[in-house]
Amino acid sequence: MAIARLHGGPLDGQLLPLERPDLDSLIVPYGEGQIVYRRQGDLARTGTSDGPTEAEFWFIEATDEIGPSNDD
Repeated sequence: MAIARLHGGPLDGQLLPLERPDLDSLIVPYGEGQIVYRRQGDLARTGTSDGPTEAEFWFIEATDEIGPSNDD
């Protein structure tokens, strides 16, 4: 199993399961739109006994405006 460690954007600090550690980008549903994260750097913890493989993903863009809701 591998995990994606997300940096920046609305999912900053979140860990997501990563089915394919070779992915270069993640497109994640968020509200009515989507957010895009792109992988940077090499995979970490790729050994057999050092925990799950990790990939670092950084926020790139959102398809819709991200901000506080004006619903009162």
